[in-house]
Amino acid sequence: MNELRKDPRFAGIGPFEKKIWLSSPTMHGDELSWITDAIRKNWVTTIGENIDAIEQEVCALTGVKYAVALASGTSSLHLAVKLAAEKLYGRARPDKGTLEGQKVFASDMTFDASINPIAYEDGEAVFIDTEPGTWNMCPDALRRAFGQYPGVRLVVMAHVYGTPARMQEIKDICAEHDALIVEDAAESLGAECLLGGKWIQTGAAGDFGCISFNGNKIITGSSGGMFLTDSKEDADKVRKWSTQSREAASWYQHEEVGYNYRMSNLIAGTVRGQLPYLKEHIAQKKAIWERYEKGFDELPVKMNPWDREKSRPNFWLSCMTINEEAMAPSVRGERDCLYRSESGKSSPDEILDALRAFNAEGRPIWKPMHLQPIYRMNAFVTARGSGRGQTNAYIEGETFDVGADIFRRGLCLPSDNKMTPQEQDKIIEIIKRCFS
Repeated sequence: MNELRKDPRFAGIGPFEKKIWLSSPTMHGDELSWITDAIRKNWVTTIGENIDAIEQEVCALTGVKYAVALASGTSSLHLAVKLAAEKLYGRARPDKGTLEGQKVFASDMTFDASINPIAYEDGEAVFIDTEPGTWNMCPDALRRAFGQYPGVRLVVMAHVYGTPARMQEIKDICAEHDALIVEDAAESLGAECLLGGKWIQTGAAGDFGCISFNGNKIITGSSGGMFLTDSKEDADKVRKWSTQSREAASWYQHEEVGYNYRMSNLIAGTVRGQLPYLKEHIAQKKAIWERYEKGFDELPVKMNPWDREKSRPNFWLSCMTINEEAMAPSVRGERDCLYRSESGKSSPDEILDALRAFNAEGRPIWKPMHLQPIYRMNAFVTARGSGRGQTNAYIEGETFDVGADIFRRGLCLPSDNKMTPQEQDKIIEIIKRCFS
């Protein structure tokens, strides 16, 4: 990798002394005071003042009536999916998932934590292609999917990289088909979308919302997540399931399958110290996105898009795609890649290798779920219809797959809000020289 430093294109550029991260935790000091308070009071468990406080603060932030602090964004998604499935199909036997025999429409270009809860509950995900304007679930493809699978009643959709999806269109389509929405807002805390003429926080726009406090998120607890709802009954059910479904008896009695999914009061202390800085973090992330956009003005690339009239992202990660005419030859296998340098062109993996050589971290775009080995047999629907088997040896034509194209031409840029403008300028210069 360090051989790239000797490439004449990068002459005069030295590596960063300290690594520039994709997105690392940003601590302010308040976190330690709340953790210390919990230890001093001996609330080192899954109940305590910090948990109570952040549940109330997240409700005030997002506008929902109830929030349940959980161990991770994934545990929140799992219980949201399970809850939705029980409402739709009834309680399952202890040895069966609540989605057994059922299909669920799901975002395609996302992290697999959005999708795996469907499998946990024995359901079958049908992947909905991405739309180019926000990189989220395509409403046109979703409408197509309901035409192909009219019995589906559950949609799991994500707001990727902090950019809100086209929620008004998605909600309208789901309402037409009496379908529930599990909203994965793990990456988009603090982002807003326009619904019915009002600005609504992501996580509060669907039937059930889920957020994450993972170590790389815009607000972190090192881990942790939260389930959001306007229903006290639903909040109480999730709270029960997350504490091993213990019944109201003086001994341990269980009538339902439960999980050890509650958040630690120490983790909650970290989140409690972070939450007052959300707006500051969003402003810093937005400034990073805007500096990239300006710095790449003369390059054949585009920044990750958003609907400027109907959404307000939190700009968690800045991403870019290379224009088709500027893509150098490259190919990816299951675990490695090959690319060739060409004058005036580049490829995502060449840029990622160059950043890595100079001690900066980038990432590939989320690989679409329908391309993942575990889900290759699942249905995939695009705005034109089925996304599987699109080619024909005897008829001229081409495939249509927006998510795969973004994955092929895109990458996530260093987006750490502790990165200085001077450090970001250097990253921009490294990327420019990849095209020289």
